[in-house]
Amino acid sequence: MYSQEKKKNPRNTAMMLDMLHIVVGVLVVACTVLAFVNPERNSFLFPVIFWLAALLNGVNGWNRFQNGGRGAAALWAVAAFLFVIGLLSAVSIWR
Repeated sequence: MYSQEKKKNPRNTAMMLDMLHIVVGVLVVACTVLAFVNPERNSFLFPVIFWLAALLNGVNGWNRFQNGGRGAAALWAVAAFLFVIGLLSAVSIWR
């Protein structure tokens, strides 16, 4: 019996990555507008903004790693930095 290996379609992966960029971008913009319109009431959104940016950089790093690896470590380092900034922001706001 002939067995065919399934490979991910690069166009499908690119489309999913583009959709993630759009969704996270809209969320970041919405959170940023809400956070700066009324900072006292919406201060909890500042860590969320950093964590969404970290998620986006982490996913981009993973995509680069899967497609050759060049620049993936730099994107992961930026993602880790943004995640730590989000943690520090959360601790300072929610404490």
